[in-house]
Amino acid sequence: MLRAPRAVPAWLAHPFRWQRLPVPWAAVARGALCAGPLLGAGIATGHPAPGVLAGLGSMLAGVNDRPGTRRTGIVHIGLPALASALGMLIGASLQAADAGWWIVPALFAVGFVSGAGSVAGPVRSNAGMQMLATTILGAGMPLPGAPWAKALYVLAGCLWLLLLRLVLRTPRPAGGALSGERAAVATVFDALADALSAVGGPDAEPARRRLTAALDRADEALRLRRLTSRLLRGAARTEERLLAERFAAATALCEASVALLWEARPLPSRVAESPRRFADALRTGRPPGRLSAPETSTAARGAFDQALLDAAVAFARREPEAPQRAEQAPSGHPAWAARPVAVIRGALGAVGGRTRRGRGLFGPAGRDYGLRVAVCIAASAAVALLLRADHWYWLPATVTFLVKPDLGPLFSRTVNRFAGTVAGVLVFAGAGLLLTGSWWPALMAGAGGALLPFATRHFALQTVAITLMVLSFVHVSGDPQAAERIVDTSIACGIVLVVGHLPRLADPRRRVGHRVTAALRSTEQFLRYVLESEPGADPTRRLALRRTAYRALGEARAAAETAAAELLAARDRNPDWLTVVTAAERIVDAATACAVRLDHGAHRPGRAEAEGLCQALSAMADALEDPHRLPERGLSGPDLPPVPDCATLTDVAVELERIRGYAGAG
Repeated sequence: MLRAPRAVPAWLAHPFRWQRLPVPWAAVARGALCAGPLLGAGIATGHPAPGVLAGLGSMLAGVNDRPGTRRTGIVHIGLPALASALGMLIGASLQAADAGWWIVPALFAVGFVSGAGSVAGPVRSNAGMQMLATTILGAGMPLPGAPWAKALYVLAGCLWLLLLRLVLRTPRPAGGALSGERAAVATVFDALADALSAVGGPDAEPARRRLTAALDRADEALRLRRLTSRLLRGAARTEERLLAERFAAATALCEASVALLWEARPLPSRVAESPRRFADALRTGRPPGRLSAPETSTAARGAFDQALLDAAVAFARREPEAPQRAEQAPSGHPAWAARPVAVIRGALGAVGGRTRRGRGLFGPAGRDYGLRVAVCIAASAAVALLLRADHWYWLPATVTFLVKPDLGPLFSRTVNRFAGTVAGVLVFAGAGLLLTGSWWPALMAGAGGALLPFATRHFALQTVAITLMVLSFVHVSGDPQAAERIVDTSIACGIVLVVGHLPRLADPRRRVGHRVTAALRSTEQFLRYVLESEPGADPTRRLALRRTAYRALGEARAAAETAAAELLAARDRNPDWLTVVTAAERIVDAATACAVRLDHGAHRPGRAEAEGLCQALSAMADALEDPHRLPERGLSGPDLPPVPDCATLTDVAVELERIRGYAGAG
């Protein structure tokens, strides 16, 4: 993203941030062939209502059409599609029942569920947002048809985009059915090479975070592949197990690389070249070629060269090291027949958050998320019904795309939403003056669909695309008053700014604190395992704990960065979340370096020393568990023990003191 000058407050600079992303040409083509043709087909056949509903469904699916493998695309698009159809069914049922003012409490309930779902990860958060949006549109848009038929049309539009995704895909590297997964693992090696090139420089920590994100995406793609293999065949094929071995080799190589990053000694360029050779091998199917010569000047470098050798062996194999027989159910049928529910539950947990977090859906953070969305939606629906009862849906629909607390700072989204809506209305109105006939709304919907994948760079541009499409649907459905949308959007932005910043609803200590607390607990579990595991212990458990810690820290950092850019009157009473997260990230890095050194014979700290460090970190997580009871200055906890025999653990102690100082003082 573009960096704003330091003198500009974060809440004021955030609306102008622009992401630099490659143009997803395949997604642009899918968008152009999605909502516009569906709406045009409805107009041409004299059945505009099905065209509007199918176009609406395809638009909502297009919002979730992001880069990834086919299987991740199915989950990222499919789950919100089901939620969108359910929302349309609820909303259309309210309209058919002529609910009147009962719409307000009904939307409050749906809004609460939608907001609470934000704690379950981005996929289920998008599903909740789209369920709320289609509930509002189904209850307000004057379209004929039975509720179940409207829901099916919306679902059909979503499935149309999903079909286009399976047909119109970006060219993939060699690899057949596994091409997407191979590309994801290749990206890990590329990110690893970038991180090694940054060792010793100011970009080392950001490069490590990008490496962590690449690992997350590859892990997600491979786990979904394994789950579908279990569902369809009961066991993975040979090429799937080979790719899993190569990803495991990449994970081990990344662990050793984190130790090199921690040592902060610049590396020769030939060291970073080796992971790129592995990436090219995955993309082309050719051998990786010559790798960098081994060197054992430090424990971290020795561990890296050993992991590099193991990766080379994994790439040289043409058969998995330990092939497994297909798991069978007791009756002799494939295992998927015995546990379809477990497989489906695993698929939902594989993307957008873990299943275990679903248990916190209605915990303190979930309740605060849900209350913020529900109050804003109910207030906007009540105001809209008072102002114009016949066309009330635009105002709460606008609020839906603004108020979700996990989607970005509220002030930034409000400013960009207003600017994007004004621009979209002006473009649509200009098109209406220049174009004639009944077909031009379909053309505008197609243009908005083509713009939507590119518009992920900035929320204002995304709003322009969505506004063009929604105005096309509204115009065809018989509500051509585009100018009123600017007034409704202004009112919606005002409601969100006032209601969304109420003290209880705007306090980030719950919605950020629960993620930071979870990250600290994951960090403590990894640190404890590193310090207390016996020599020669299975490294698989350690790698899994490290991945869990980094994943939790990534989620905590995203929440902390959003909170830092919020417009808050009580900012000085909140902990410095970003400093706490950064310190916890450095603890995981230091613990990783410590694990590498211990594997190579370094002095193992005493149990009392290890327990003291782990208890200190656990005490800080306990203090953040209930953020409303945070002390005014610093966090209490046991005194940190001296660790003179392990320099890495001294670094851990320093970062623990940093957390202690910044978590209690603004």
